Amino acid sequence: MADSEVLFTITKDNLETGLRGVPVGYCTTSNVDPLLGLFYSGYPIDKLAYNQPEEVIYLLFNGEMPNPEQLADFKKQLIAHSKLHPGVIANLKTLPKEGHPMKWFLHGLNLMGMYSGEDDYVKDGMNVVAQLPELVAAIYRIRSGWGDTIASNPELGYIENFVAMLNPPNATKDLLLLMKVFNVLHYDHSGGNLSTFVGKAVASGLEDMYGSLMGAMAALAGPLHGMANQECLRFLKTALETVNDPTNDDEVNKYIDDLFAQGKKLFGFGHAVLRVEDPRATVQYDLGEKIAPDNKIFRMAVAMRKLGTEFLKKQPKVSSPYPNVDAVSGSLLTSVGLTDENYYTVLFGMSRCVGIAAQIIYERRDARGGKGTPIIRPKYLYSGPKR
Repeated sequence: MADSEVLFTITKDNLETGLRGVPVGYCTTSNVDPLLGLFYSGYPIDKLAYNQPEEVIYLLFNGEMPNPEQLADFKKQLIAHSKLHPGVIANLKTLPKEGHPMKWFLHGLNLMGMYSGEDDYVKDGMNVVAQLPELVAAIYRIRSGWGDTIASNPELGYIENFVAMLNPPNATKDLLLLMKVFNVLHYDHSGGNLSTFVGKAVASGLEDMYGSLMGAMAALAGPLHGMANQECLRFLKTALETVNDPTNDDEVNKYIDDLFAQGKKLFGFGHAVLRVEDPRATVQYDLGEKIAPDNKIFRMAVAMRKLGTEFLKKQPKVSSPYPNVDAVSGSLLTSVGLTDENYYTVLFGMSRCVGIAAQIIYERRDARGGKGTPIIRPKYLYSGPKR
């Protein structure tokens, strides 16, 4: 298709619909096919789920999988950029513990920019990605009262170091494996999801990487976006207050029927683009059978996967009756010892900042032949009173 051809015709029906389906640019890192799912630089996400996180970060930033020499060099770069300024942690220790942990995450990104910002999207992108594990581990430990922060040892590996710094008191042996898979699955999700779009929009005004990611993470913090994972876990816990045996189909079906009779909904189902089960959910269901087969919350998630989908398929005007990534992630996180769902959005944010940073670098450095995208400035039609 020639660049000059019409890609989309906007009518009044497209207004005030959240720009659903309206093309506004290019994404070089990932795409979501309605029937095939998420791809990173052409690789299906289920084929990347168990790769080293450093390999996948390299892929998103460079468009190709690294060879062994490139991977070794990239790991050295991450290590070299991984030291969080001590002033960030010192300042975090002064914050009130009221409010959601995402408020701390936003504040942490702002502090990182104050102490270490270089006003260079590429350098700041590498710095923020390399230092995110220490920031999130510090937020967890300080807020949760697990004791003092633990010194970073980046030579352990990107997620290995994160888990060592996190060191939750009730962690299971599967925490490391889950954190690796969770991170890879959440790194990126095309260019038009809310947090990514907001981050790129902020950067279009030439705000630096840190401020742009703050905007992105504020967008992620809402219950319709990144906070959905914690809402899904609460939904499963609430279901278990009524359903004694999640392996009993009759019990679960009755709960679903009663839920809809009360005008309520199933959490963790449906997707703006996908018309199949989210492959990221499929990966997690399979992983759950290995690391949490007897966990009651996970078994509830599995029951909902089958029976919730069957129920929704019978409902009119339901275009996507399948589980999304949030339907099961919370049950796995709690099964390995991360039982406070308020932090799940922060874990999501730690991952998603990787893909957003890569996309910001493209839009500021490479788009339009190196000129970068212009400042975001959509048109709004006046609909107020006429005088």
